[in-house]
This record gives sequence, C-alpha cells and structure tokens, in this order.
Amino acid sequence: MSSQEEILSDGRFSRVARDPRFWEMPEKERKVKIDKRFRAMFHDKKFKMRYTVDKRGRPVNFSTTENLKKFYALSESDSDLSESEEHTEKQKKKKKKKKGKGEADS
Repeated sequence: MSSQEEILSDGRFSRVARDPRFWEMPEKERKVKIDKRFRAMFHDKKFKMRYTVDKRGRPVNFSTTENLKKFYALSESDSDLSESEEHTEKQKKKKKKKKGKGEADS
C-alpha cells in the first residue's frame, strides 16, 4: 500500500489535503455538548450497563458510563453550575450534621 505522502502528491488526490470536509475534527468539537437536564445520565444507575464481551466477542470489563464520557460533555455554563451546586450541597450536609450533633448533646 502507498504511503500517505505518495497519495497526496498524486494529482488526482491533491485537493483532498486542502478540502475542509476531510480535515480531522478538533478535539473540542468532537464531544456533543449537553445541558443540565441530561447531566444525570453520567451518574444515574439507569444509564449504567456493564459489558463482559465487546461486539466481536472478546472479553472486556467495560461500562456505558465510560462511553458516555467519551462522546458527551456538559456545556461550560452547566458544568460551572453543577460544580457550584455540588459545593452548596456539601455545605448543607455539613450544617445538618453539625445541627444533628448539637441537638443530640442537649
């Protein structure tokens, strides 16, 4: 088989290198951006499935959550919101624990 340079130097295929339809997609644009409505699919048990074999019958230890992270990403505004929401939830849990301990002592 011919090398890549030989193929691109051939006059019949020279425009392939300049045609944007054949360019590789940038890393940032590969993943589909989803909003906060669908962020539960990353950690919800309903979306998680374990595979023992791949599509060709070879044994693997693989789950669908890895696949989801490979193809989907939270939009930037939603990922910022989710981080701040997680932070506030942790603070609320800490406050509840402190109140619960204080009430038990009384």
